Amino acid sequence: MPRHILTAVAWPYANGPRHIGHVAGFGVPSDVFSRYQRMAGNRVLMVSGTDEHGTPILVQADKEGVSPRELADRYNRVIAEDLQQLGLSYDLFTRTTTRNHYRVAQDMFRQLHANGYVTERPSLSAISPSTGRTLPDRYIEGTCPICGYDGARGDQCDNCGNQLDPEQLINPRSRINGETPKFIETQHLFLDLPAFADALGSWLQSRTDWRPNVLKFSMNLVEDLKPRAISRDLDWGVPIPLPGWEDRPDKRLYVWFDAVIGYLSASVEWARRTGDADAWRAWWTEPDAESYYFMGKDNVTFHSVIWPSILLGYNGEGAHGGTPGDFGRLSLPTEVVSSEYLTMEGRKFSSSRNVVIHVRDFLARYSADSLRFYLSAAGPENQDTDFTWAELVRRNNDELVAAWGNLVNRTLSFTAKNLGELPSAGELTTTDRALLATTEQGFATVGGYLERSRMKAGITEAVRVVSEANKYLSEEAPWKLRETDPDRMRTILHVALQAVSDCNTMLAPFLPHSAQQVHELLGRDGVLAPAPSLVEVDDLDGGPGYPVLTGDYDTGARWGREDLVPGVPVSPPTPLFAKLDPSVAEEELARMEQE
Repeated sequence: MPRHILTAVAWPYANGPRHIGHVAGFGVPSDVFSRYQRMAGNRVLMVSGTDEHGTPILVQADKEGVSPRELADRYNRVIAEDLQQLGLSYDLFTRTTTRNHYRVAQDMFRQLHANGYVTERPSLSAISPSTGRTLPDRYIEGTCPICGYDGARGDQCDNCGNQLDPEQLINPRSRINGETPKFIETQHLFLDLPAFADALGSWLQSRTDWRPNVLKFSMNLVEDLKPRAISRDLDWGVPIPLPGWEDRPDKRLYVWFDAVIGYLSASVEWARRTGDADAWRAWWTEPDAESYYFMGKDNVTFHSVIWPSILLGYNGEGAHGGTPGDFGRLSLPTEVVSSEYLTMEGRKFSSSRNVVIHVRDFLARYSADSLRFYLSAAGPENQDTDFTWAELVRRNNDELVAAWGNLVNRTLSFTAKNLGELPSAGELTTTDRALLATTEQGFATVGGYLERSRMKAGITEAVRVVSEANKYLSEEAPWKLRETDPDRMRTILHVALQAVSDCNTMLAPFLPHSAQQVHELLGRDGVLAPAPSLVEVDDLDGGPGYPVLTGDYDTGARWGREDLVPGVPVSPPTPLFAKLDPSVAEEELARMEQE
């Protein structure tokens, strides 16, 4: 029976192009997972979009001399184009400035308020003295009053994990311009997080298969929950649908609140675009549906504590009780799949300091599959990891080119030159059967890892199977039998080509671009690794149009062996991957210093 699986991917912020550190956390892992699940026969809904509200958008718009909407339009398109080129198979990649999103976010707010989980009280807001604008909590840094760490943010300390308010920081400063913020008292709306402590604690204790670091961090947060503001003093964002607030030009829903609701609003938008407005419910309200949220570790708090609290409050399942709204009872996350940090050449990614490689700059010079392979094999899945150009070159040349690319090239080249078609097999030897058993077992092993979002272990196992196929081909040496035993030569080639086909299916979630090439080289019809499309659409409720990523990913490709069909013509292949000169590392480091 197919499972309904929601892949909820963190929303990239639309104040600039995204760099490879971003897609290491939210992009590539979520796509590998989704592609595998579709091939395993499950019904996947992969959604996200650009996060476009909040002060950082206003700050960047001022810098570029454009309106917030113009800035969001520009970077929404840039980011969508980059993610398309990377091959991320979103069912819908949208944005938070759609009227559909406004409606869903406001509906969620109304029910939370009706159920008693939104309170109003005065609080201190951090204001930029030079601009008069509210500073987001995350744009204020200072010394943690609890552990003394001098890089704490205004919402939490990454060193000790405690939630903070910006006025608690010692020597607070704006990350935008370094000035000391001014704190003024103003009325705000708060989400009553302490009302969910018992329900959250019980739910988290039931999450026995989460990554240990995510679960431990989340459990620690629940021990010290405080009410959290869900409104802000600014004019760019979702209006607050509450009497006395809805017509105020200086009050909006806080960006973190409306952004996490985007997972639901994107699902609703996807359903509306299919012509079945209730189709989203199969992933959100059915008891057996599963949901997996992918992000970097700086977003864990929002997805393991705050978003579940919003869902509990909407459902009426916190300390104050209540009833679900029109959406019905909404499911909490099955798992929060968080990656650690990716650094670059020993330094933290920083656009202002040129310690960065943007996705589009990488893809302009190198292949998407090369980046996907590196991030899958050496990314920050369960510990902080350093990206280096030297290691990218090594993995590209030693594993993609010399191992996988070489296996495909020499097997298909020899077959095309000497036979011109896929050969049939004669009687199989023990060695032949051993290789075929190894590749077939690979589906269960690699699939088991991907089922648990262990991308690194999955691709490592797939590469091991490739090495076994290479070893088989070298030891059996069909080229030595061309004249003396052509029947045995054909059998060896059949076994090697079947291994190539098996390995290609195993690698398809990781390397969709090259997987489709190999699929076609083997004379197969149809699509093994579907690509996303960038489509211009109208706003469903009359707002401005925008581009979305979407696609038809139900191609019939399945996880498992597809037997070769003897007699299918085979043409000489072109190289799958380009070998990178070792000088690339030095050139890229020099480029980074010059820009």
